[in-house]
Amino acid sequence: MPEIHLNETDRLEWALKTFKRQVQKSGILRELRRRRHHVKPSEARQIKSKAAQRARDKARAKQRATHG
Repeated sequence: MPEIHLNETDRLEWALKTFKRQVQKSGILRELRRRRHHVKPSEARQIKSKAAQRARDKARAKQRATHG
């Protein structure tokens, strides 16, 4: 967990901004969103398969567009 050490003279706005930057840099929020909902292994395979199919379709479309 990111930590911010403050002195008596430090402003709260500065500390909050610094803390938010450290949290974002460490990837905590990204990990939290990823873990928010459990995905069964069968669903994960299905999602991965559909993503691969979209990538193949996109590559084919791009190839057709460049070759006429």
